[in-house]
Amino acid sequence: MAWYDEAIFYHIYPLGLLGCPHENDYGEPVHRLPKLKPWIKHIADMGFNGIYIGPLFESVGHGYETTDYYRLDSRLGTNEDLKEFVSDCHKAGIRVMLDGVFNHTGRDFFAFKDIKEHREGSKYLGWYSGVNLYGNNSFNDGFSYQNWGGFDLLARLNQKNPEVQGYIADVIRFWVSEFDIDGIRLDAADVLEFDFMRMLRRVADEVKPEFYLMGEVIHGEYIRWERDAQIHAVTNYHLHKALYSGHNDHNYFEIAHTVKRLYDMGGGDPLGLRLYNFADNHDVERIYSRLNNKAHFMPLHILMYTLPGIPSVYYGSEFGIEGKKGGGDDWGIRPALELDECLSNEGYKLCHEMIRALCRIRNAVPCLSYGAYEQKLLTNRQYCFTRTSGEAVAAIAVNNDESPAGVNISLPAGIYKAMFSGEEINASGGNIQYELKACSGEIFVRNEGSAELDKVDITSKREINAGGNLVDIKQKENFEQRESKVDIKSQRAENYPLNNGKEESRKHSVHENAVPEKKNNGTDESPEKTEATVIPNKPYEEMTVQELQAAILQKMAKNGSVTDDMKRSVADNIWHDSLVNWVKSFR
Repeated sequence: MAWYDEAIFYHIYPLGLLGCPHENDYGEPVHRLPKLKPWIKHIADMGFNGIYIGPLFESVGHGYETTDYYRLDSRLGTNEDLKEFVSDCHKAGIRVMLDGVFNHTGRDFFAFKDIKEHREGSKYLGWYSGVNLYGNNSFNDGFSYQNWGGFDLLARLNQKNPEVQGYIADVIRFWVSEFDIDGIRLDAADVLEFDFMRMLRRVADEVKPEFYLMGEVIHGEYIRWERDAQIHAVTNYHLHKALYSGHNDHNYFEIAHTVKRLYDMGGGDPLGLRLYNFADNHDVERIYSRLNNKAHFMPLHILMYTLPGIPSVYYGSEFGIEGKKGGGDDWGIRPALELDECLSNEGYKLCHEMIRALCRIRNAVPCLSYGAYEQKLLTNRQYCFTRTSGEAVAAIAVNNDESPAGVNISLPAGIYKAMFSGEEINASGGNIQYELKACSGEIFVRNEGSAELDKVDITSKREINAGGNLVDIKQKENFEQRESKVDIKSQRAENYPLNNGKEESRKHSVHENAVPEKKNNGTDESPEKTEATVIPNKPYEEMTVQELQAAILQKMAKNGSVTDDMKRSVADNIWHDSLVNWVKSFR
């Protein structure tokens, strides 16, 4: 198996964590990146063995408008700082994956500046998609071009151009030779050309054994990116959404349905579809802010660490910090943090220790990485499943109810260790009967004298289980049990706002004068109305957003029932290129 199959990633957005200015003046480098050294020790001590960090290279503002792929952003330091950072990570046993922003560049990138200066005389006219010297753009350059997401700040590269392909291939070779990185997260992979990604895979195989390519894909049949584009894994936005809404709605059916659909997509093989699981990241609101009942932080993360896929934690979320979008940008979910302050804050201790415990359990129980998935019990409020690899068995049980609940799980006979409580349970009768505390969970591992299980240091288990669960711990005000009984139907309406594109769709921060995004192509069409749209007989590339949404719903219907959640997911995606890739991804 490859190293990334056993990875647990820690995600860093460096421009935010290190408190960099939001605009780059391209001045003298400021050596902020070395300030991450204490974070490396923290990350290793927690039990993470991979870091996803980015964007890192010279850019205008938020980092995704790259102006120089060969130079560390001057707000972070110099290339020597990045070399040292990767080296320090490797010494700590941590692999490093960078952000690869290859779909678009900033307007200060040398090729784009050359077009501005030389127009029809520029040798880089073919480097960008849709350049029209008779058009115009929001910056009044006197020419137009394709962009990402409707933002002229992000000029889309022509990925079919051999010169562009050769340039990006050389960038990857430079990053590996210069910095010794171990992988790349492909930004906006849902709109990248598949031929382009196949080229990137060839380069990945060339530069380093087991060099990891993970793609940012929000919507679509994920298997196609791994099967046809040949990248190793994709971001699991389907599970991300299900995790928080499934808890907010007390609806484990949503999570289980999502897991089954993705698992079946991978042919029932835990590595058949490699997924990058997360509860939050630099583009979505913090999970602690998402949850109606903060005590659900525990069962939600138990699921993220034990369901098929690679778990990832966004910096600061191991402390349960809050973070919401606002003010027209994403800096509210990308804050500067001081590690010492976080570690000394008693209110953060419980979340921190619980994530630390989950890292150690994941590292000690290989079947959580490789084991076959099987659902064992499912109600709105309780969910149990197993991960099995050979003789190794792990059983996971979670409870989202504000009251205790008993579960009965059928399992292979043996002695099981409850990883949080430390209890040993005899399942000689082929089942475990166990009472889960309110808003809690447990991981049972068949213990055949495993030395690795005995080594697991869960310093938080007394705190987590002293009162039984997070609700009973009063270290943090927001962990107090919510007594209000919210009607599920009204709660669903509150937590699933239709056309919630601003919060749910991945987008980068943009300048304040950027054109606001439109939702559903400027209409107020509901998913139900979209589904009834007449689908014209023409290439997908020529369809409107609404026509593409209707075509996707039609294809979904051929594969089975189309749930309200699936309809909302389609309605939320208003990006034309992403929809084209999505509709093409169905078999």
